[in-house]
Amino acid sequence: MTGISTHVLDAALGHPAEGVPVRLTTPDGADHDGVTDADGRIADLLTSPPGPGVHRLTFDTAAYFAATGQSGFHPEVTVAFEVRDGRRHVHVPLLLSPYSYTTYRGS
Repeated sequence: MTGISTHVLDAALGHPAEGVPVRLTTPDGADHDGVTDADGRIADLLTSPPGPGVHRLTFDTAAYFAATGQSGFHPEVTVAFEVRDGRRHVHVPLLLSPYSYTTYRGS
């Protein structure tokens, strides 16, 4: 399995964050857009092996908060991460609440 995927969990509401618009920007400047599904996931944001370099995931949290009737402090969250071995799958989860967020390298 190669590529890049993400998962967003809404810690304030206690369930997956459905409908979060996400943009992946690869080191070559290409953009790949997706929206989280009912399980808060985008499994196929990038299905080919990711090239080496710094990639960015930008989560449109303002759109998500508005859709769920929440008011948030961070209108967007950008997570920059470096890929060194493009043969491995990269999964970047986001744990979200209106006033904070956490991310980590998932599996």
